[in-house]
Amino acid sequence: MKFIEDLKRHTIILFFITVIVLYFVLKDDFSSTVKALQNLDWIYIIIAFFFYAFSVFIRAYINYRITNNKKKITLREAFKHNIITQFFNGVTPFSTGGQPMEIYMLTEHDISVASATNQVVQSFLFYQIALVACGVIAIIYNFFFPIFPTVKVLRYFVLLGFIINTLVVIGLILVSSSKKIGEKILKGIVKILKKLKIKVSEKNLQKKIEDYYNGFQEMKKRKGFLTMGVLGNVVSLLCLYAVPIFILYAMHDFSSLNIVETLVASAYVYIMGSFIPIPGASGGIEYGFTQFFGNFISISKIAAVVLVWRFITYYLGIIIGAIVFNLERR
Repeated sequence: MKFIEDLKRHTIILFFITVIVLYFVLKDDFSSTVKALQNLDWIYIIIAFFFYAFSVFIRAYINYRITNNKKKITLREAFKHNIITQFFNGVTPFSTGGQPMEIYMLTEHDISVASATNQVVQSFLFYQIALVACGVIAIIYNFFFPIFPTVKVLRYFVLLGFIINTLVVIGLILVSSSKKIGEKILKGIVKILKKLKIKVSEKNLQKKIEDYYNGFQEMKKRKGFLTMGVLGNVVSLLCLYAVPIFILYAMHDFSSLNIVETLVASAYVYIMGSFIPIPGASGGIEYGFTQFFGNFISISKIAAVVLVWRFITYYLGIIIGAIVFNLERR
């Protein structure tokens, strides 16, 4: 099966990237990193994990609410779907593997492909709007209270990521609100791709646009649902963004970072990482983390913080998601 073969290939690539990243993270001060990891206060590590798990749970709850508009799945099943989605997002470029798998899992509950697609579209739109909203707040804060004086180049990368994500949101809203506009955007995309000599199925793109349009129309029928979905995703992102400060607390450092600096720095890191075309944005997102958080955290601790942060927020989700997925396959 081609899908499984692609999955195996992406997993192997991710493994080699991880090894390379670990080498560059640990090579400068291996002994200090090991010492920091040995002296962790596990109470704060558990708290950091709780914030990550709560972030995943909130998104699962939003998906549960979306799905239960017409068809019923339990909250437990929604959470399980989200965990499996973490795995597929983690091992595919641009996190493109999660949505098809989520649609497939919903169809296993006697939900039509069209309805499942609409629900996934709504979930994606909520998340993108929340990501951009958090990015806007972080950029505005850093404009008035500059906290990253030594990472000017990376700030341009963050700006690029912010522009790309904003354009995605605007494009989705335009496509979702008008079929005519969607068709015009479709023609423009096809024209650009042909000039770049990239093969593309116009029929598949048309189907995608119809899916987004139908999903948006479905969402409009539920007043206040957009607000709930976006605010829920904002809370989910803030929980995720807060994880680094508890890892630093676990290393007995209670003064280097405050919560606002943590949230702003994390928002920058995730916006920048959202357009890196590697599974999990591996390599780029770790580099961005060390550069942004390196303004507050000492060199002797930053490598250890990166390793624990990446394990909790990325690799742990992949591991648990892979286990749950394989249990489901039985």
